[in-house]
Amino acid sequence: MPQRRSRSSLSPEGRADVATARLVAMRLLAGRDFAAAELYGRLTSRGFEAAAAQAVIEEFTASGALNESRYAQSYVAWHAGRGQGPLRIAADLRRQGVEAALVDAALAQQVDWAGLARRLCRAKFGAKIPGSWREKARQMRFLQYRGFSADHIRAATGADPDWTEES
Repeated sequence: MPQRRSRSSLSPEGRADVATARLVAMRLLAGRDFAAAELYGRLTSRGFEAAAAQAVIEEFTASGALNESRYAQSYVAWHAGRGQGPLRIAADLRRQGVEAALVDAALAQQVDWAGLARRLCRAKFGAKIPGSWREKARQMRFLQYRGFSADHIRAATGADPDWTEES
């Protein structure tokens, strides 16, 4: 069984070694895409100096091995497939250090957010239209937690702000 290096096993020379940092980054990228800030954090948490980590990030970005746009698009596709809405996905991507323009471009790809919200609502609550405002509010909270906007929620639940139980 191969032994893993602990964070403290890097020598002072190894912490500044760009070649070692490059190997670690390649192993990480072989598993999945990363945002540049996320990969930088992973390298520095493994004991590499900031300069070595930054050099690897710049090298991989220039070669195309690290691509923020591709990362954002795959992140949106994956999380939309899991039933998360655009507001939640955007917040996650921004938290990971992805630029707002790339986040907006990735969210604008061909995902029917209102249709996704409708499908989620029907799968969880059934096709029956809610009979009371309380049930409609429950469905709206569910979709809001998932990260859908008010427009998507209204489209999915048929929530009319003027609707009352007497009407």
